Amino acid sequence: MTDESKEESDLLKPKHPPKLAPQGIRTFTIFRGYDQTGVSGEGIVIEGVQLATGQTVVHWLYPPPRGSIAIFDSMADFLKVHIKPHPENKTILTWDDGEKEEY
Repeated sequence: MTDESKEESDLLKPKHPPKLAPQGIRTFTIFRGYDQTGVSGEGIVIEGVQLATGQTVVHWLYPPPRGSIAIFDSMADFLKVHIKPHPENKTILTWDDGEKEEY
């Protein structure tokens, strides 16, 4: 067997999965122009991170002094529960790279 065919054979062999989860995060803030429920207020009400796995961690900035933390399986799940049902809040999600999504 030549070195080239051995390398090709090695490429075809099943490999063990990597031991680590994907790495990397994106940070974001949530701004509300209006608060329909009167609970969390207006302005920047959430800071959060989206992990490379898609999981999303949000830190509600209310109630003071610590707020609260919630973990979602995905950004879509968070948006479905807390943002999309309230279009009158004029919510703006701003990513760390400046990208904005308005709801």
